[in-house]
Amino acid sequence: MNNQNLASADILIVDDVPENIRLLSTMLMDFGFRVRKSINGKMALMAVKALKPDLILLDINMQGINGYQVCEALKNNPDTSEIPIIFVSAINQIEDKIKAFQVGGVDYITKPFQVEEVMARIHNQLKIQNLQRDLQLQNQQLKATQKQLAATQVELIQKEKMVALNQLVAGIFHELNNPINFISGNLDPAYQYVEDIIELINLYRQEYPHPSPQILARSEKLELDFILEDLQKLIRSLKTGIKRIDQIMLALRIFSRTNEAEMKSIDLHECLNSVLHLIRHRLPGNNHNIEIKVIQQKAENLPFITCYAGLINQVIMNLINNAIDSLQSADSQAHESDWVPTIWITTEQVNPNRVAIRIRDNGMGIAPELQSRLFDPFFTTKTVGQGMGLGLATSYQIVVEKHNGQLILSSIPGEGAEFRVELPIAPISQGSVT
Repeated sequence: MNNQNLASADILIVDDVPENIRLLSTMLMDFGFRVRKSINGKMALMAVKALKPDLILLDINMQGINGYQVCEALKNNPDTSEIPIIFVSAINQIEDKIKAFQVGGVDYITKPFQVEEVMARIHNQLKIQNLQRDLQLQNQQLKATQKQLAATQVELIQKEKMVALNQLVAGIFHELNNPINFISGNLDPAYQYVEDIIELINLYRQEYPHPSPQILARSEKLELDFILEDLQKLIRSLKTGIKRIDQIMLALRIFSRTNEAEMKSIDLHECLNSVLHLIRHRLPGNNHNIEIKVIQQKAENLPFITCYAGLINQVIMNLINNAIDSLQSADSQAHESDWVPTIWITTEQVNPNRVAIRIRDNGMGIAPELQSRLFDPFFTTKTVGQGMGLGLATSYQIVVEKHNGQLILSSIPGEGAEFRVELPIAPISQGSVT
């Protein structure tokens, strides 16, 4: 209802005196208002429930439910609390007027009344109501705009992070690939050279079992027997280290999915393995971290899914890191002596069209009053410096908006939290990567 339609507003008259109703209704209809009538409080409540009026003219002294009770009932109901109620009564005591305003009335007209006064007060309340509705609409539009701005900001930050990550990964590969290949390619011949030298030294020992005092002294000083034994172990350790670097680089390549901007079919288990490779340094206990147990329950024959691989890897990384942070925080607080910090990672096929990843920890959990805000941009439960509150907001955006999936939190304070990521096996609709 806008200002031009105020005269056609729907007004409900409630009065148990028929003459009063006729007088008011005739007067209002002459001014173009649509009028409904109720002869008692019970009928008035039923009429409002059937169709909410724009304004109510309410008598106080009525048989059964009086005007105060009708007003209180309407104001206590969220669906009818905003309807303006003007009391129209012959009662002229100040205490009655005060009570009328206390129960929720917006104005008070004393009988007998002047037509001009009634019209002025009705128009005034209808204008106020119209302005309030406009303000509510503007507030809703402002909230929607703020939400969109926050989502856009998250997208921009996410895009910058992915660009930076891809540049970092590309740089790492470029800088490390050649020296690693060089080391890896030379380790096998180096190992063979060492074995040949050891074989030759042993042959010399057999042919010349009694070396000169000078050679014998030098051998004892160098601890030749130890060197011959440890040198082969050292070469094997170097080969193991190079293999570990290759695994990390492969995991990083799978995680970042460099140069893969389109949807593609991926193995979720491969994604999980790459993430766990990259964060394994956070799992063993040391001076800064507690030792965390990871239990994986992988579904057999889990179908590949079509998705933005790099984004899904980021979601998995973020959820596992959050679980680790939660366990670290729980360890700093009072906990049972037999508590074993644990993360459970489970994959399953929910139905023919969807798969799910569940990441659960047995940390402190999340308070109920915080759970509803957890996916809001820039809301965080971490201390200053530990996060900006973008991780879960970004994860929600990736899973829900980019992939038409679901990101569901379930948590019992003191017992831990579980994040369930449900993803369609095939894309429902493909948007652009941001």
